[in-house]
Amino acid sequence: MMDGKDLKHVNEDMRKLLARAAFGRGDFEDLFVVPVFAVVAALVLGAVIMLATGVDLPTIGQSFVALAVGSFGSLNAVSETLTAAIPLVLAGLGLGLGFRAGLFNIGAEGQLLLGGTAAVIFTFSFPSLPFPVLMIFGLLAGALVGAAYASIAGILKATTGAHEVISTIMLNLISFRLLEYILRQPYIQREGRSDPISKSVPEAGQLPRLLDWFDPNLRLHAGVFVMLLAVVFVWWLLFRSKIGFAFRASGANPDAARYAGMRSGLVIVAAMATAGALAGLAGASQVQGVLGRASPGFSAQMGFDAIALALLGRSHPVGILFAGILFGGLEAGGRQMQVDAGVSIDLIGIIQALIIVFIAAPLLVRAIFPWGFRKETKGGKA
Repeated sequence: MMDGKDLKHVNEDMRKLLARAAFGRGDFEDLFVVPVFAVVAALVLGAVIMLATGVDLPTIGQSFVALAVGSFGSLNAVSETLTAAIPLVLAGLGLGLGFRAGLFNIGAEGQLLLGGTAAVIFTFSFPSLPFPVLMIFGLLAGALVGAAYASIAGILKATTGAHEVISTIMLNLISFRLLEYILRQPYIQREGRSDPISKSVPEAGQLPRLLDWFDPNLRLHAGVFVMLLAVVFVWWLLFRSKIGFAFRASGANPDAARYAGMRSGLVIVAAMATAGALAGLAGASQVQGVLGRASPGFSAQMGFDAIALALLGRSHPVGILFAGILFGGLEAGGRQMQVDAGVSIDLIGIIQALIIVFIAAPLLVRAIFPWGFRKETKGGKA
């Protein structure tokens, strides 16, 4: 039972949560200004690291020019940037939703792997289905398997209190070995191959490329529309639906959420399942839009990169979208930087890590760039 003092605190927490639904100046700074300055600081520190390793100033300048050109300097660059961003944004949306619900779900890698594998198996199992039915059902199969796999961690937490960090780490490890086993089954393994690789996605199950009429080498596919629809859906879910309010209330103050009559166990499972569905959709979009088949490690660590992306986007759907485009640009531009300037692509990993360091320390960013933020008065308001 709660006494009067506890009840007052709970009511204050609920009022604060409702007030945060309105987008204000502080939210703008947290969502856009801090990440922008974090990226700037990471690039500057990256240049310092390059200097310390013997790279001269002209080469540093050339590498950053190549990074920009390779990211957004041509139609091919934009195509590669968006293609790389699609699965990152989808997985990042799931992780951001989990963070909003107070769940540190780091199992997107396993959910993505199994979701993508399910999409491949479904599409080559029903090759007679017409386009776009087969394509859509393939995406749904990936989302459902991702949701089911993530629900395991949600159910464990809701029923036994098992921490989702531990359970999702274990589920990631299980998914790696499970994928290798699945890909060696005669029904799934590609004919004539002894290595673990699946049969191909039929043409009717593929996400169509959008720019191949202009240049067959442009890989941007219809998954970009799936990504944008997912951003809108997650925004609506979090900020306009009852279940989304329950997610945010549970993440902000579990005691207040329980007092308000929200079933914490159901909220946990629903949040994990939704996050897993988005990660599974990311895997399905990658195999149906880019790879055309499943193989061990086809995720290329995207599930782990999505954690950084969700943090950079401050767990907001719009922020995650822009963060995904940034990370996609770093991936596409990094290849160009390696070719033009001869700088190791490992520098991109260093820059990404530095971005996360600065994002994790917003007070440091505000201290470095004080002129970019509003001043606070003694009363705590601008």
